[in-house]
Amino acid sequence: MRDYVVDYIDRLADGLRKIDLRAIEGAVAALEEARRTGRRIYLIGNGGSAATASHFANDLQKLASKGKTKPYRAIALSDNVPLLTAWGNDESFDVVFTRQLEALAERGDVLLAITGSGNSPNIVGAVRRAKELGLVTIALLGFSGGKVRELADHVLLFPEAHYGRVEDVHMVLDHLVTNHLATLPD
Repeated sequence: MRDYVVDYIDRLADGLRKIDLRAIEGAVAALEEARRTGRRIYLIGNGGSAATASHFANDLQKLASKGKTKPYRAIALSDNVPLLTAWGNDESFDVVFTRQLEALAERGDVLLAITGSGNSPNIVGAVRRAKELGLVTIALLGFSGGKVRELADHVLLFPEAHYGRVEDVHMVLDHLVTNHLATLPD
């Protein structure tokens, strides 16, 4: 057991050190610009990444917005289960995020996509559509980054093929980013 725990923690630490600091800075700048200009931030993910998207939206609205005259306007598009299942049932699960962006997003808004593989069709399609709509795109990725790596403006890649550690690091990035945003002046 001890060897497994040490190896797990070591791999987390090694992978965290490999994340491009300029990408984190770019993502933070994009989120702060969205707040400053009143733009919306849409977060998407599937499965565990959907939970992270919801948690990240919570942290942006509550933690990072505290004491600011303009809050972060963050919405996890994975939170509306009736709408997700309606689009999934009536059209295709591949469009559950794309259709929401088409209804809600405006040029200059931000899409923050969270995905381990970077290859989920609904995430890839949403990032492509976001780019067409003029959104700034941020991606929290694992593995090799998949298709989303080539599409997103700001790529925060944890280069490991272990879903648990990828999801762990995505939560670390949530807390790192939102805690830093909370320290920025209004």
